[in-house]
Amino acid sequence: MIEIVTIETPSLGDRSYVATDGDVAIVVDPQRDVDRVIDVLAERGVTVTHVLETHVHNDYVTGGWALADRLGATYVLQADERMAVPFHGVRDGDVLTTGGLTVEAVATPGHTPTHLSYVLRDAEGRAVAVFTGGSMLFGSVGRPDLIDEALTRELAEAQFRSVRRLADELPDDAEVHPTHGFGSHCSATQAAKRSSTIGEERADNPALVTDDVETFVRELLAGLTPYPTYYAQMGALNRLGPTGFEPASPAALDLDAVIGVLEDGGWVLDLRSRQAFCRSHLRGTVNVEVRNDLPENVGWVVPFDVDLVLVADDPRDIAEAQRMLARIGYDRLAGEARYGELGVDGHARHGSYHRANFAALAEVPADERVVLDVRDAWEWDSGHHPDAVHIPFHELDERADELPLDRQVWIYCATGARATVAASLLAARGYDPVLVDDFCLPGDVPGVVPAEVGG
Repeated sequence: MIEIVTIETPSLGDRSYVATDGDVAIVVDPQRDVDRVIDVLAERGVTVTHVLETHVHNDYVTGGWALADRLGATYVLQADERMAVPFHGVRDGDVLTTGGLTVEAVATPGHTPTHLSYVLRDAEGRAVAVFTGGSMLFGSVGRPDLIDEALTRELAEAQFRSVRRLADELPDDAEVHPTHGFGSHCSATQAAKRSSTIGEERADNPALVTDDVETFVRELLAGLTPYPTYYAQMGALNRLGPTGFEPASPAALDLDAVIGVLEDGGWVLDLRSRQAFCRSHLRGTVNVEVRNDLPENVGWVVPFDVDLVLVADDPRDIAEAQRMLARIGYDRLAGEARYGELGVDGHARHGSYHRANFAALAEVPADERVVLDVRDAWEWDSGHHPDAVHIPFHELDERADELPLDRQVWIYCATGARATVAASLLAARGYDPVLVDDFCLPGDVPGVVPAEVGG
């Protein structure tokens, strides 16, 4: 009996997989914190023989090489990949057999030029599942624009053919197990379901509900949104065979040392709640709450090659943030600090600013404030505050000088998460921000044009 265990990474919107016959196992697309995979293997008492990558990833640091090297397993990628570490190369139609598991590599270019899917067959040769990486996703496909702008259309057309090939060659009851599609920007759109089969995909996958490749490509490309800037670093890093994540506490810093990191060009990430940060913080620090969107928020606005300090009151928040950041390669931790022990209150660099809601915003005369919408363009287009100026969250660091320094800047997004980071960025630049901290849709409050918004 084959068991497939899903290992979710909600903070990046991805999945990894362990497939086992009860004695041996294969692992597909593991993330860098491989201890989660090892725990699954230990619970079942199975031995990994192969670690498979569907492609060189753009949204996270792989744990593939680290896991294979640690456990003595075979590291498997498409044969044409250029890697700095040894691997077993496979091509379309190649078959790997281990214990009662048989895996067939299927070329499914589109998300990347060399992308593979892996069909898992049981002892009788029946296709029971397919690991599709960034090819066929749940009601969607992997985006084709992350490799090279000049290849985008070619890869989009290839994506159409690849998804249709899987549907043509596999039975309706074969389970579909994608890596992306659960929040990752590697997906063209996000999954509305938690599981799927080839048969179910026939009903709602855009590559299968239309026979016209031109229509598919046009709609796919029109729906693509910006992706975090850290993506540019992932491919090269993953080709080096990165080390796995090893939990370790950063050095404890005092207030002078934290300020020193700031003055040397480092970034200090305050992981406390937005409420606590608004009341009291060290000026120059950035408020990034410990929640699922932490890696994305950091990866949008924090340079990849700077020293970081993590500040919190709860050491568990620092440990969780450290793990999340390691998954996207932010390893340069200069230290950590407990906010309550720093002694910021009364210090010359102590800061605070206001939190309010949309009702309070409506009471402020228009000539006394600026309203800033930091949502994405598609959200802005679907509706926004009538007085708002629009600077997407990820463009704020470069465009902040478009805002006046002599008026309060009232900042909103959809849930307050991006506005929280944005307010702290503006405060660090000397602005007087007001965080609009409303947990409701802008269409539900007075003075805001109705809009259907995301998180």
